[in-house]
Amino acid sequence: MSEASTAEGDGPVVVKIGGARAVEPEGALADIASLVEAGVEAVVVHGGSTAVDELLSRLGIDPEYVTTPGGVTGRFTDEETMEGFAMAMAGVNLDLTVGLRNEGVDAVGLSGTDGGLLTGTRKSAVRVLEDGKKKIRRGDHSGRIDAVNDQLLRTLLSEGHTPVVSVPMLADDGVAVNADADRAAAAVAGALGARLVVLTDVEGVYEDPDDSGTLIETVDSPEAFERAEGAAEGFMRKKVMAAREALTGGAREVVVSDANRERPISAALAGAGTQFSETALAEEVEP
Repeated sequence: MSEASTAEGDGPVVVKIGGARAVEPEGALADIASLVEAGVEAVVVHGGSTAVDELLSRLGIDPEYVTTPGGVTGRFTDEETMEGFAMAMAGVNLDLTVGLRNEGVDAVGLSGTDGGLLTGTRKSAVRVLEDGKKKIRRGDHSGRIDAVNDQLLRTLLSEGHTPVVSVPMLADDGVAVNADADRAAAAVAGALGARLVVLTDVEGVYEDPDDSGTLIETVDSPEAFERAEGAAEGFMRKKVMAAREALTGGAREVVVSDANRERPISAALAGAGTQFSETALAEEVEP
């Protein structure tokens, strides 16, 4: 895909900027500015795992991660952790919004609770795997995004703004709760029928996570998607899960790529990273 194909007529682009320590967002912000100047509508969704962990540590709270029986790793967010989480994510949102405005972009920072942007079901208990045993952990302040107020985003985009979106989301019981940022980006991309670029600290999904020479470049069939799912480990599992949810929800394509390369979003849209196409989840047609 050529850079020219990122033009306005191709629809919006949702960019998920990862929150890992190794992710340097400056290049992505400059690239977003150049794309917006060229007429591309962009929505930024961001993580903040490192910022959250650092703030929790300063508050004397040990960050806790759990693994589900399916092998997916995520943060366990109790009430105390939720307070620090909300503060840290607001700070990351502020930094990215200011960074974009300094690049000449009319950025608007939003949390998932603003205007009911991200809403869904609270998971007060989660199934986890501890010492090889399946257990139920209660008191979790996290949720599953069921709906996106895409009209709010479309209104902002139509007026020339670039939304910068952060969790938490607003749960069905009226409480702000944690939600996975990759899956939040997937929900936004699906609602907008957008292309989704997930920027992280590696080139994409590797066939062998310990060998950067085994990049899976194209995922364009159910068999290829199954291969990518089987290869993904740790936090990459969430990104492949997000790719599935985005495509199922209506996104046009998903790319998982390196945040730290030159012009990372333009590169991803031009073919870098792991490219998930709509045909990756195409149903097999019986003869």
